[in-house]
Amino acid sequence: MFTGIVREVGRVESVERGGGGVRLRIRAPETAAGASVGDSVAVAGVCLTAVEAVDGVLAFDAVPETLRRSSLGGLEAGSTVNVEPSLRAGDQLGGHFVQGHVDGLGRVREVDAEGLEIEAPAEVLRYCVEKGSIAVEGVSLTLAGLGEDAFSVALIPHTREATTLGTLRPGDSVNLETDVIARHVERFLER
Repeated sequence: MFTGIVREVGRVESVERGGGGVRLRIRAPETAAGASVGDSVAVAGVCLTAVEAVDGVLAFDAVPETLRRSSLGGLEAGSTVNVEPSLRAGDQLGGHFVQGHVDGLGRVREVDAEGLEIEAPAEVLRYCVEKGSIAVEGVSLTLAGLGEDAFSVALIPHTREATTLGTLRPGDSVNLETDVIARHVERFLER
């Protein structure tokens, strides 16, 4: 479980492909300092398990299922990613409940002084409500507007500077996770 409050921006040191999956090595000194093998860490909004934590670098294995559902397969050495360690008992919940389970990929349509407009698949938009929560690349955001095939989010200067969202350009793919509570409510009502 995560909050969507990114702790640091990590830099991909290497991407080793093999067996359909990839091993990612990410330099994230702050997160690595407190991480152990087996810990869950959100990388660009995707929950991954640390398989190594050495000298400020964390290593993760991403299996084919993860690569199909997220943008992680497009990472290269030098790419930057949002990094957040998992929520621990007693930690402040500053964002919203984020699982690190990507619901779909969005595509940045527009970047302006106010924020982002992101095209999203219908299976993501069905759980979106104006002023509701959404995680974009693992960052907890509030939906500022909602259209037929896209939504918009406002970005404060701090978010642009402290996450990878400030570097996004039209056409970029982004990992999206809707508010888990909306999915649970839908399931409950179906019963």
